[in-house]
Amino acid sequence: MKAKIKNNFIDLSKPLDISIPLRGDVSNVNAWYVGHPKIEPHREGDFIGKVSEGSSTNFNDIWFNPHAHGTHTESVGHITKEFYSVNQHLKKYFFKAEVITLAPEKYQNDFVISRKQLQYALGNKKRDALVIRTLPNTTEKISRQYSNSNPPYLLEQAAEYLVQKEIEHLLIDLPSIDKEKDGGALLAHNAFWNTKGVMRTQATITEFIFVPNTIKDGTYFLNLQVAPFENDASPSRPVLYKIED
Repeated sequence: MKAKIKNNFIDLSKPLDISIPLRGDVSNVNAWYVGHPKIEPHREGDFIGKVSEGSSTNFNDIWFNPHAHGTHTESVGHITKEFYSVNQHLKKYFFKAEVITLAPEKYQNDFVISRKQLQYALGNKKRDALVIRTLPNTTEKISRQYSNSNPPYLLEQAAEYLVQKEIEHLLIDLPSIDKEKDGGALLAHNAFWNTKGVMRTQATITEFIFVPNTIKDGTYFLNLQVAPFENDASPSRPVLYKIED
């Protein structure tokens, strides 16, 4: 089945899922010093919610943290005193997106994504969303334990450049666009949401994606799907579609 969006077509039968599935064990990707997610049968008295244990249904309880345990999309409410629900502020779900691949650069004792790299990759392109794949890009990202590893991040000037480019939806394959331990500064988050000016409450940041190497850099339509949680962040499933003329 094909859908026409403006003057282009996308084949809805060929989705390119760039989310990381959540698993209830230690093999799940993890960050921010919390335990692994859990998916377990509900227990109450003699009841065990598992068919193989005698129940009529499988009836699992799930414990997880959206920021720590997989692909998630967050609103400005992630860093504000005021409550902003991602479910209330993400009201459109299809966007023209650019997929780019970058090798983080050495900066002091860190590896970072710089403004110069983004300028080179985007040029004069105008996009609603930007999908950043970092190198090296291996399937280890699906189960990596990031806590205390000082992953790469965006410099503040890089996030400011994305605001200038009017990128409203940023997706990246890292646990955060900011440095793991920065004393709570969150410079890139604050810059992207423009918290010191007219706050960009419509903008979102999606972290912990995984873009397989089979997906080439270029322009796609992005379907950004989030679970309807009334929370600053929600588990999400970003899906890319190739654009056909």
